[in-house]
Amino acid sequence: MRMKLAATAAIALATLPITANAEGEVNIYSYRQAYLLEPLLNAFEKETGIESNVVFAKKGLAERLEREGRNSPADVVMTVDISRINELVERDLVQGVSTETLEKNIPENLRHPEGKWYALTTRGRLIFTSRDRVEEGEITTYEELADPKWEDRICTRSGKHPYNIALFSSMIAHHGEAETEKWLAGLKNNLARKPQGGDRDQIKAIAEGVCDVSIGNSYYYGNMLQDENQRPIAEQVRLVFPNAEGRGTHVNISGIALTKSAPNKEEAIKLMEFLSSPEAQRIYAEANTEYPANPAVKPSGLVAEWGEIHPDDLPLHTIAENRNAAVKMVDRVDYNGE
Repeated sequence: MRMKLAATAAIALATLPITANAEGEVNIYSYRQAYLLEPLLNAFEKETGIESNVVFAKKGLAERLEREGRNSPADVVMTVDISRINELVERDLVQGVSTETLEKNIPENLRHPEGKWYALTTRGRLIFTSRDRVEEGEITTYEELADPKWEDRICTRSGKHPYNIALFSSMIAHHGEAETEKWLAGLKNNLARKPQGGDRDQIKAIAEGVCDVSIGNSYYYGNMLQDENQRPIAEQVRLVFPNAEGRGTHVNISGIALTKSAPNKEEAIKLMEFLSSPEAQRIYAEANTEYPANPAVKPSGLVAEWGEIHPDDLPLHTIAENRNAAVKMVDRVDYNGE
């Protein structure tokens, strides 16, 4: 396989060469890490003969696309989080694509209504609880995070992080802004410390006794269990799939979008269709302990062991529409303050 990979910080993006208009190639700008893409693109080339060129970055790809304009060599963008992929739509950097294969493989609530992005995997925004200090079933919903019984017992990362903003946006969709703001203020009052770190750090904080409850993406827990050094930490928490008996657990996505420039449009669409296929969905989901977006593909490995997830079927584009309101709400309740 001759996948070409360039990994870079955003500051160096403009200097990275990538071949455009090459026959039998597809050019990918990616926020997803190289090790997650390699097995997928190996399989794609084996099936189609189409080679892949990848530029990886932690940030700055939307800005690069804007600078490059119609001369951009990028065919697709692969990204994580609904807000990041929706940013591409808001900046008018992607185009709609609709094929029978994509619409068959990806459910309506996991794709843009005009085909401007498609989910490839999903991850639940779960509640983690101490196995020692919280009884099983003691908390079962997001709403209960604001219950005063959890005062000084909850840890989270920044309220401004896209993963939390997406959760807060979903709460706005379900409860309206006024009720959600009361809930968010209650959650803030229950924090054991100022929001900090990432999702794994919240699990570590539970293990260290700093707090008893946290919020995090399911795949972080899975990755910790697969790490020999972090497994003992992860084993000290219990997974809770919030609202499983009601509207369902909030999920976020990794996804793909076709750029407006797309010099290799035909090859790019073939890649999008391949990534939605059962074969690719199994590879992609297993690589990062995520859930397949294609409902015909069942979770496997660790993810299957956790039990069935009942995802909230709220359309993700609705969550994206509430993003700005959620960001302002975080500021109003001073969520990240002392």
